[in-house]
Amino acid sequence: MLVALTAMSTLSSCNYNSLVEKQQNVDQAWALVENQYQRRADLIPNLVNTVKGYSTHEEETLVKVTEARAKATSITLNADDLTEENMARFQEAQNELSSALKSLLAVTEAYPDLKANENFMNLQAQLEGTENRIATERKRYTESVLEYNTAIKKFPTTIYAGWFGFTPRPQFKAEAGAEKAPEVKF
Repeated sequence: MLVALTAMSTLSSCNYNSLVEKQQNVDQAWALVENQYQRRADLIPNLVNTVKGYSTHEEETLVKVTEARAKATSITLNADDLTEENMARFQEAQNELSSALKSLLAVTEAYPDLKANENFMNLQAQLEGTENRIATERKRYTESVLEYNTAIKKFPTTIYAGWFGFTPRPQFKAEAGAEKAPEVKF
């Protein structure tokens, strides 16, 4: 009987420690996602100011980008607040910012001098690199959430997970319409 209780205690300790480690991995992965979104937000004022210097009648686009950035940076989520609802609000704000940035970059096509501006080209390259980093960190977050959520649902760990308050973490959801390929016209 004592051997069985000792074995259960060891199993419980190992499962708990493993879940804590997986939960910490999710939290760290989320912090890296937020870091890349912040990097993007930090680049936007410089990009807007550069475009503003070249285009005087594109005020509406510049205002939309600035407003979308303000909204996106006002929604912050720490790892403890990651729920489906909060994640959806966060993603919606980030998607609005992405859309506004696409509009801004499309507007620049009308300004050949701007497209040739070294500062603009550098900012555009940094923004593209940041978008790639965001995708990479989101992938890592998704992988760590998958590992964590799977672990807390497996038997017998699910018993310990429930006792100690380990709850599932939300995944990123694809943007509405993402399943459709964009139409390309020449």
